[in-house]
Amino acid sequence: MKFPKRYLIVILTFFCTNVCYVERMGFSIAYTVAADSIGINQSSKGMILSTFYYGYVISQIPGGWAAQSLGGRRILLLSFLLWSSTCALVPLDPNRINILVVARLLVGIAQGFIFPSIHTVLAQWVPPHERSRSVSLTTSGMYLGAAAGMLLLPGLVKHQGPQSVFLVEAALGITWSILWFKFASDPPHSDHLKPTGLPLTKSKDKVPWKKMIFSMPVWAIVVNNFTFHYALYVLMNWLPTYFELGLQLSLQEMGSSKMLPYLNMFLFSNIGGVIADRLITRRILSVAWTRKFLNTIGFLISALALLILPLFKTSAGTVLCSSISLGFLALGRAGFAVNHLDIAPRHAGIVMGVSNTAGTLAGIIGVGLTGRILEIAKATDVDLSSPKSWKPVFFVPGYLCIFSSLIFLIFSGGERILE
Repeated sequence: MKFPKRYLIVILTFFCTNVCYVERMGFSIAYTVAADSIGINQSSKGMILSTFYYGYVISQIPGGWAAQSLGGRRILLLSFLLWSSTCALVPLDPNRINILVVARLLVGIAQGFIFPSIHTVLAQWVPPHERSRSVSLTTSGMYLGAAAGMLLLPGLVKHQGPQSVFLVEAALGITWSILWFKFASDPPHSDHLKPTGLPLTKSKDKVPWKKMIFSMPVWAIVVNNFTFHYALYVLMNWLPTYFELGLQLSLQEMGSSKMLPYLNMFLFSNIGGVIADRLITRRILSVAWTRKFLNTIGFLISALALLILPLFKTSAGTVLCSSISLGFLALGRAGFAVNHLDIAPRHAGIVMGVSNTAGTLAGIIGVGLTGRILEIAKATDVDLSSPKSWKPVFFVPGYLCIFSSLIFLIFSGGERILE
């Protein structure tokens, strides 16, 4: 049997998100080591770590427009080449703040085109009955990339120095670009229809901005995207600091346990996709209630884990709670994240750009705010090894998860509303 081309496209997008998150995790680890070695304070670290998201937020909506107008396949390739080249050419020197800021802005802008482009490509290639598991597999690459980064990159930094991380990331990015250029293509034309049965998106298609802005199902996606990424980015950027300062543990000494939260996200993301497709294809639940069910379960259990996380003072307890929290957040992506393709298959890239703008703002707010919270704790003579100083860090995303799950439960939909 011939291997379907759409499966190859999904596999390539999986590796795309995988490499992107190796880069994001890698910068966090490498910069933290380099900054701590010269005594950079937590607030300044938070500023540099959040700079990526300022660039990322700028390009989300333009990324959706570009993918719809010029083709997601082409935009995806260009964005990868830009951020890979930046990683290859820029030195990691915490004292050269201006260069670091510009570099992180460029990487953020380039990567901001990626997810709107992916959603445009998947909307063209993947039929409705495969959407949940296809999107879940693609996005699970993020978590596997973060897990691999957490496992392998601290050792690389220790033995080869922080700059080596940049070179490895650039090599991965360029390798993926070559594979995408060689094997990816636009979907075949059949009476100008794509495999999903919808007309191929063209640049002349009018984006229904007004209807989108006043659509409550769109806002339900936006709110949950914000919360998902607030929790993810705070944990991804600050868990290394929490292990080292809050628990007095070295990342190198933790072995493979530090990758478990992200490995759990990889597993639960794919479990959620399979469950969603089965609930829908077997007509156990409607599309709308499948999304609501998985989103609610995922976000509420994640919230509970975040609220009890600072009560543990051991690595085992912290890894368990963060694994449960991130795992069930990933399960929830089979709710809000796939919902882009349910309500707006023709404009999935644009809607993804809008909702991912909110998710990126969460990164800017959450990563920077966390640094500020910790600086305030130090200013009030609270030791950063005390659970008291870290409670607000985990409580904020925990309460946001509860709020967002209610919004999605009430306002989300499953039918196509944007033509």
